[in-house]
Amino acid sequence: MPMKQVNVVILGAGFISDIHVESYQRFVPEARLVGVFARDLNKARAFASKHHIPNVYDSIDKAITESGADIVDICLPNFLHAEATLKAAAAGKHIIIEKPLSVTLEEADTMLEACRKAKVKLMYAEELCFAPKYERVRSLVKEGAVDKVYMLKQSEKHSGPHSDWFYDVDRAGGGVLMDMGCHAVGWFRWMLNNAKVKSVYASMSTVLHGGRTKGEDNSVMIIEFENGVTCVAENSWAKHGGMDDR
Repeated sequence: MPMKQVNVVILGAGFISDIHVESYQRFVPEARLVGVFARDLNKARAFASKHHIPNVYDSIDKAITESGADIVDICLPNFLHAEATLKAAAAGKHIIIEKPLSVTLEEADTMLEACRKAKVKLMYAEELCFAPKYERVRSLVKEGAVDKVYMLKQSEKHSGPHSDWFYDVDRAGGGVLMDMGCHAVGWFRWMLNNAKVKSVYASMSTVLHGGRTKGEDNSVMIIEFENGVTCVAENSWAKHGGMDDR
């Protein structure tokens, strides 16, 4: 049975919004893009023209309530995630949100509770859980192709963020561990069927971008799960290396 069409409004007109829109257009024919929000209306207009989106907004409230959207896709800077989520939930809209969920645990709890009360879905869109190679690895494990998983490792490294706000720990919520380590944590939990965490250790340092941020730009995190699996996440804005997953 074919899926019904759903209307999606995009909050944000930056780098990651391009990726979301292109993904809808390539892989989700049931998604109809009905609007885009940006604080700079000219930026919203340019984005809408590029992607053939009919409506533009410089108000989050109007984008949520006047676009006819069923789903609000939040591609805003981290510090705006909670505000946008609460407004979307209050309007009865389902939500897709970029990583990280929020900048504090308290914000995350408030967001989850608001969505529960409004009976709307909140999807934390962790991309690794949809990437073909990660899906294949998980399938092999579930099929018994490997005897026992006892360790997972995920690494991501590049020379630093593309937007200045990433370097502000108050707006980003942290440094490289928050920015990229969240991918690893999402993948670990998915691979291990949401096993409970036993302990977390992290070594973090600022080795290259100290003039721009108070946050760490190089980190190694070790997570021990109650099922006996040890997971290692290595993330850096201080060295190249791309992604390495084992």
